[in-house]
Amino acid sequence: MDNLKIYCSCLQNANLEIIKNLNYIPVGLKNNDFSKEWLRDNTKENISEKNPFYGEYTFYYWYWKNLLEYKKENEWVGFCPYRIYWKNKNNINSNKLKDLVLQNYEPEWKNFDAIIGEPMSISGTKVIKIIKYGKLAILRNPKAIFSRSGQTIRWQFDMFHGSGNLDKAIELLPNKDRDDFRHFTRNETSFSRGNMFISNSPKIINSYFTDVFDWLKSCEDIFGFNLEGYGKMRMYTFLAERYLPFWFKKYTNYLEWPVIYYDINK
Repeated sequence: MDNLKIYCSCLQNANLEIIKNLNYIPVGLKNNDFSKEWLRDNTKENISEKNPFYGEYTFYYWYWKNLLEYKKENEWVGFCPYRIYWKNKNNINSNKLKDLVLQNYEPEWKNFDAIIGEPMSISGTKVIKIIKYGKLAILRNPKAIFSRSGQTIRWQFDMFHGSGNLDKAIELLPNKDRDDFRHFTRNETSFSRGNMFISNSPKIINSYFTDVFDWLKSCEDIFGFNLEGYGKMRMYTFLAERYLPFWFKKYTNYLEWPVIYYDINK
């Protein structure tokens, strides 16, 4: 991995050896009891106290403010959360996590400056789940119950993270992105999950973090931190997760790469 550095965020010290075995850099989030082998998001300039609401973005902020300036030339830097990993595309007949996970720079990336995860479809949600969670979302978009094309990013966000909240957040984006992102969320039926990306460009990494953190800070004026339930408590994480693929598709020469979900504890 001489030309690739992957930071893997986690909430539990018990997963240290799993992450180290992948040759990924273990990142400990929040104020849990982590050993000294972890990189932490609560040192130097940080927003660690926002972790219950920002998720892995408290480390992204830490990396941006404290480490990005030291990134080596031609070094690819990437991020992933524990349980969602970049996939090794080679056909390997193995069920071992290390064999399944991306380990090295891929020559296929040569003509690109950013890698994002392959999109995950959100259409095809079961009717019973729509009825349980999506009554208000259906009122705003009745097409969703009859057609998969109606089950857009906006509709899915309304259903699970508060009806109208995505639209409120979009209004706070700068002019350069507001209309484009609104169109993206109202027409796309998939997005790259996990807030994951890889890039070899400090300029791109800095630009993305500048844009997303300016936006999320503005959103705090609307949503604050008195948020209850998983679907709303991590509001800022979920907003960023929808914005990330939009931003990289608009501003970079990107390549989509497969990711895998793998829980070694199950």
